[in-house]
Amino acid sequence: MAKILSLSQAVAENVHDGDTVAMEGFTHLIPYAAGHEVIRQGKKDLYLVRMTPDILYDQLIGVGAARGMKFSWGGNPGVGSLHRFRDAAENQWPRPLEIEEHSHAAMANAYEAGAANLPFAMLRGYIGADLPKVNPNIRNVTCPFTGEVLAAVPAIRPDVAIIHALRADRKGNVLLEGIVGVQKEAVLAAKRSIVTVEEIVDELNPPSPNSVVLPTWALTAVALVPGGAFPSYAQGYYARSNAFYIAWDEIARDRDSFLAWIDEHVMKAGPEDFAKYAGKKPVKSA
Repeated sequence: MAKILSLSQAVAENVHDGDTVAMEGFTHLIPYAAGHEVIRQGKKDLYLVRMTPDILYDQLIGVGAARGMKFSWGGNPGVGSLHRFRDAAENQWPRPLEIEEHSHAAMANAYEAGAANLPFAMLRGYIGADLPKVNPNIRNVTCPFTGEVLAAVPAIRPDVAIIHALRADRKGNVLLEGIVGVQKEAVLAAKRSIVTVEEIVDELNPPSPNSVVLPTWALTAVALVPGGAFPSYAQGYYARSNAFYIAWDEIARDRDSFLAWIDEHVMKAGPEDFAKYAGKKPVKSA
């Protein structure tokens, strides 16, 4: 059963140096507060996994927390490059970064395979693509029934998955609504999981038709962190801060300005500082 903990406790107990860590959220519900807590606690040698690494992983890479990253697209969405990611890849600053690039489809299938406890995923993909030439983890298998040749990639089985969600009840069941990406699959594929939420309530009802409920027995830790997805958005709570994504381009271009921002907004801050971004609650907190 999931334990309801403070975010600092949840990270201290479940994220260890050298872990493979997946922080998922597809535009929506990106777990920024949890990522900042990982940085504050000085976790290192992490192997980061994410379908769309954006500003959060730029921050983790820039502080030297990451030894490598598996991903399917990397950038500041709608703006341009991730400058800390680029600096690490091109100049090995602040440390060398191992990278393994895949397609979105391969990453999604690999998470699903991990959630199903399968060793690999197969898909109709990479036909005519160049990624298999540079990524030895993209291989082929032949269907024993039809003879069709399919792409195969290793299952993703993180040591810990970290996501942000809308609500949890007092037993640790968690509700996701809106764009959910691969959060469900990442949690089910991982050995341990941390979910930060906007609210803890008595009942999760009423869920919407596209909602997902992650049961408490499938989770490790739940932490109450209102605003914890900012500057991404939480459906019904607060909007995406497009202005922050634009501002990040300038902040992250220079190593000194990046480090100054991290010192002020991460190292000298805490999870409670995200509360100012939390919007009007659609459900009355119990």
